[in-house]
Amino acid sequence: MPTSTDPPAITGVASGSIDRAPSVDCVVVGGGIHGTYLGQRLLEDTALDRDGLVIVDPNDRLLDSFRRKARACGMDSLRSTYVNHLGTDPFALEAFAEGHGREDELRPTVDYPDRPGLELFLDHADHVIESNSLDALHRQTAVTTIHDQPDGGLRVVTDDGVIDTRSCVLAIGHGGRYHLPEWGRSVEGVEHVWGRFDPATDTTETVIIGGGSTAAQLAATRSEGESVTLLSRQPLEWEVTEAAPQWLNWRHIERELHHHPPASKARFDVVQNARHRATVPPYLYDTLDTRRRSGYLQIRQGEVIQATQESDRVQLTLADDTRLRPDRVVCATGFASVFDHPFVERLASTLDLNRGYRGLPRLDDQTLAWRTVSADRVPLYVSGALALGTVGPYAPNIPGARRSADRITAAIDSLCERSMEPTPSAR
Repeated sequence: MPTSTDPPAITGVASGSIDRAPSVDCVVVGGGIHGTYLGQRLLEDTALDRDGLVIVDPNDRLLDSFRRKARACGMDSLRSTYVNHLGTDPFALEAFAEGHGREDELRPTVDYPDRPGLELFLDHADHVIESNSLDALHRQTAVTTIHDQPDGGLRVVTDDGVIDTRSCVLAIGHGGRYHLPEWGRSVEGVEHVWGRFDPATDTTETVIIGGGSTAAQLAATRSEGESVTLLSRQPLEWEVTEAAPQWLNWRHIERELHHHPPASKARFDVVQNARHRATVPPYLYDTLDTRRRSGYLQIRQGEVIQATQESDRVQLTLADDTRLRPDRVVCATGFASVFDHPFVERLASTLDLNRGYRGLPRLDDQTLAWRTVSADRVPLYVSGALALGTVGPYAPNIPGARRSADRITAAIDSLCERSMEPTPSAR
């Protein structure tokens, strides 16, 4: 098969009818951590060649959304260890650091392996993308919906046209939706860290809402140059990782999660209880304490019940009737659920996809293929937050990308092998 570095062009829609669409073997929807890592794994571990793979993402380049979010909150280092990165060799990032004299950017963690600084992680990610020419697979457009095809494949509809494909992988994260408290949705000075918040804007006093690692990182960064109040409903708690380490092991996932019915409330509850939500890693906890003692950071416990805009300030009224009047309020209150994302709702309706409790996708536990209501086989696979019910609490994170790719690449490779089998001759 040809091995050019340019994937097929995407056809447009002309005169109200769809032109003949190019056919590929796999479309990956999403060019973040999961989509980029899957692109490399699909090239290395399946019979796919470069002409058969497209990564569709609306951003200018792969990982753009991750870069923006990391820098918006002032992330200095990753929470996961140095073996979790975009390369396929677990020790590739460590070797990259050693080869470039950057071992000091592998940060120590209490009772846990070292973790990479953000810039080291991103530079290594760029190295992986460039070394494998993954950027040449990127098509900058947004997917609007997906239809099934009579031959068993899928038609991916984008803003720029359509692509016919034998298989498709959803790696969409939370789809750009974040959670903003109801009290702040109509107040000009209340922003979300993943929304219109501009970290370059100078202010003298900021209130940050949240009790997790993003809120803590943002508070640590902003308090370097201004007065900051970190306001959390609960006392801050620290945990080294997003979940207990045993959830990285597939046998543990099978034993603790897969014995419950797929997409069930029981699975949802297991994952929710296993995730260390609204926790702060210990290295940030120490930084917050240093900032607090310096006088630039105040850590308060309380709940906002009302916010109003007063000229160039925001007045927050707390449940205990305390009032705060900062220059701005930045919410680090997490993402909205991806399970009821409009794009996911549209796909579920168009493809008759089976969903369970709170919209949890009903996936095949071995392949991560999304089952249909009628149990028909559709070559649509899921990685990231949508796979929580099968991959477990690490599903949205970098370790989850690895666990998902192990199953998805095996399933797509099997599809490739079947497609290359000779058709039996008629007798």
